[in-house]
Order: sequence, then structure tokens, then C-alpha cells
Amino acid sequence: MTLLAATRSEYTKQFTTAGWWVLGIVLVVYVGFTAGLLAFVFGGVASGELTGATGPALSAEGVPALVYSSASAVGYVFPLLIGTLMVTTEFRHKTLTPTFLSTPRRGVVLVGKFAVGILVGVLYGILGSLAAVAAGAGVLSVFGIDTALGSGDTWVLVGRMLLAFALWAVVGIGVGTVVRNQVAAIVIVLAVTLFIEPIIRTLGGVVEGFGDVVRWFPSAASDALVGQTIFGAMGTGGSGDALEWWAGGLVLLAYAVVLLVIGLFTTWRRDID
Repeated sequence: MTLLAATRSEYTKQFTTAGWWVLGIVLVVYVGFTAGLLAFVFGGVASGELTGATGPALSAEGVPALVYSSASAVGYVFPLLIGTLMVTTEFRHKTLTPTFLSTPRRGVVLVGKFAVGILVGVLYGILGSLAAVAAGAGVLSVFGIDTALGSGDTWVLVGRMLLAFALWAVVGIGVGTVVRNQVAAIVIVLAVTLFIEPIIRTLGGVVEGFGDVVRWFPSAASDALVGQTIFGAMGTGGSGDALEWWAGGLVLLAYAVVLLVIGLFTTWRRDID
């Protein structure tokens, strides 16, 4: 089977099941709610309408980008999950057996997943960005804050978020190739993204010198790529030591490549149970 045929096969597997759109709906709801809440809090503080609030001072000009960037700041777990499921679901349901019989060159199968994963990641990026911009701009307009939708910087931000989502999907594929057990892979993804990394990044903002280490973490690299971070607005995460946007993208890509190479030369080459 050629690479084109393998990619077409992966496309069919992905978009003829309900998993991708169920996660997509959850992504839209989750990101929309988060962006709306951030717009209410930061917009209210910046406009002076939310009295009695304490926290870092924000200028009204910087609020829209911060709110919109929540799409990748909190939504990156979704392309990471779908990328992981693209691989572990096949191990769980043993559909890799006929796949490898029709395509003995296993690297071709992995590249096909890589291509479809990027497509799904970009799709999730579009959904997340639309949810964040729609909810965030709607709430900000209530406070009379310029939504910055006419600014080129806003759409550069959105473009970088699409790139971040695509890279996170590839990282997820890498995780799935290394950790074949689906339950274990999902637990690892959720534990790292929802607990371990947020705690460590918070420590990076309060422990002197630790920020130099934290900035190389996947989520910190993703925030650097996008150019905005909630951690930075809250004064945590060592944002002062953040990477350049292009360096953040390269670091996130490096995580994906390392995981894919490890998976390709270990679990991907094993016999299928």
C-alpha cells in the first residue's frame, strides 16, 4: 500500500467514528466557557467595572489576545488526546493487524497517521479559536473593550494557535506509539496536562532559577509559540524567561519527533497481540 493509500485509510478510520466530533464538541464548550470567564474577569478589572478585585493589573489593550489565547492554553489537551487515541484505539481493538498485513512497511502507516493527525489538529484549532474569539469578544464588548478583531496581530495569534494544535496532535500520536495501553495513555495525558505541568509551572514562577527549566516543558513551549500565556498574566510559570515563538514551536516539534522515533523503534516494531 502506498503512502497516499495509507493516509486515505487513516482518514477513513478517523472520520467515520464518533470520537473526533464528540471531543470537538467538548472542546468548543470548554474553551468557550473558559474564554468567556477570562473575558469577564480580566475585562471587568481592566475596564474598572469589576470593583474590589485583586490581582495583576492589565491594560485593556492586552486583554483580547490573552483571552483568545485560552484556546490553546487550556484546549491543547484535546488534540493531544485525539492523537493518542488514533494509535491506542487500534491496539485496543486489534485493527492494526489487518493494517500491517496490507501495509507491511509500518513506517508508512505511522506517516499516514502523522498526516491525518495534523489535519485533525488544525480542525480542532479552528474550532477552539472560533469558540474563544466568539465567547471572549462577546463578553469584552459588554465592558466596552476593543475586541481587536480588526488587528493583524490577533490573526497572527490565531495562526500560531492552529500550528500549536497541529503539533500537539502529532505529540499525541507519539505518546500513543510509546504507550500502547489506551487506559494508561489517557491517564498519563490527563495527569500531565491537568496536574503535573500546571503545578510545576506554578513553582517555576516562585522558585528562583526554576523558570529556566520550566520554559522547556511542552505546555510552556506551546505558550511561547502562541505568544500569550495565562501563566504569564497570573505572574507564574516563569514567563519572563519564555522562549521566542519560533523556538517554542521547535521545542514542541522536538517532543513529537523524539516520541515518534522511540515508538517507531520499540513498540511499533513488536508483534501485535
